[in-house]
Amino acid sequence: MDLDLRKLRYFAAVAEHRHFGRAAEQLYIAQPVLSRQIRAFEQELGYTLFERTTRSVELTAAGAQLHKEAERILAAVAAAVQRVRDADRGVQRLVVAFSPGLHVSDAIKAFMSRHPDVETDVVPARWWEQDAPLRDGRAHVGYLRRPFDDSGLHTVPIGREPKVACVPAAHLLACRQELTAADLDGERMLDVPRRRTSSLEEKFELIASGHGIALVPLSVARSYSRPDLVHLPVTDAPQVETCLAVAADRREKPLRDFLRIATATLRGD
Repeated sequence: MDLDLRKLRYFAAVAEHRHFGRAAEQLYIAQPVLSRQIRAFEQELGYTLFERTTRSVELTAAGAQLHKEAERILAAVAAAVQRVRDADRGVQRLVVAFSPGLHVSDAIKAFMSRHPDVETDVVPARWWEQDAPLRDGRAHVGYLRRPFDDSGLHTVPIGREPKVACVPAAHLLACRQELTAADLDGERMLDVPRRRTSSLEEKFELIASGHGIALVPLSVARSYSRPDLVHLPVTDAPQVETCLAVAADRREKPLRDFLRIATATLRGD
């Protein structure tokens, strides 16, 4: 069966909003049209993708898996279209993926000053699949935070950063200056594999509302500062390694130059 990309985009919008009306507004189509397209898509696939009630729309197990696949497929298609457009225009482009909280702008500016003819762009790397943009063609190089699947990738160590405990401002531990791992015994942790949140915003919202606490890299805590949360050093928590990563078989000169410039810039050499 050939996968209909238009219907896949429709499905992804409903999966994101969990609401046919809001998805239809995003897609600029009528809600009845969207409903018919989703039913047709389910018939073509042979699986039910949504559990529909009068009050909610939820993904089935098949729908949840397709949602993960759809994000990758649609992103890869968009990246492929961009590459075709660049080829037609004779444009060289370098796309940098970056993990949440990591700032790559100084490296990009240093690279652009030496390669003004190369267009640059960035794409966020989701924390649970940081290597995905390098594998599906969305990015040429990544500034990432371990752990991630580095098979088939060439990595360049950049540095290390500590983890901090993110707790609600009203939590009993919030008045402490620092913590140890033992202080967190018995606390409900919002970390893999107990509960994987789809975004850092969701994680911090859950923490603020009392659903648990989390250990996060210091750069993430600084990037998502909010008054109802407190970030406390955990003195004996292992530090997190940051690195540049690129597919091992990539040899383009602009990419090699970026790795050299970014390594020096990000390390502060």
